Amino acid sequence: MAGVELLPREYGYVVLALVVYCFLNFWMSFQVGKARKKYKVTYPTMYAIESENKDAKFFNCVQRGHQNSIEAMPMFFMLMIVGGIRHPLICSSLGAVYIVSRYFYFTGYSTGDPQNRLKIGGFNFLAIMGLMICSISCGVNFLM
Repeated sequence: MAGVELLPREYGYVVLALVVYCFLNFWMSFQVGKARKKYKVTYPTMYAIESENKDAKFFNCVQRGHQNSIEAMPMFFMLMIVGGIRHPLICSSLGAVYIVSRYFYFTGYSTGDPQNRLKIGGFNFLAIMGLMICSISCGVNFLM
């Protein structure tokens, strides 16, 4: 169908934000791999046991920072994809906030003190709430 646009042109920013998050995820996984070597945690062990490894807490904080990001990824992707249909610029901006705050969430967690994940990393929750509002707006708009 020539001349019919299914998505707004600005939706490209949504796609690019999602790809940037994929790169962040790759980087986090490499950090976990480096931590495995540094703290001597072999595969398939997901989390180190403190009674067996004196550095278990440090490795577990790196692992947990990445694991939490993986757990939240489907929700982030879905909200970006759906909300971006109607609000591509807002969603891509919120996506940028989410990505930057997720970086700080991970690096803060990786210090070995889980409280450090929330200093700047806590803003990822605000970005998710904004993405939820955009997705609700998209859904309501389809019903009208």
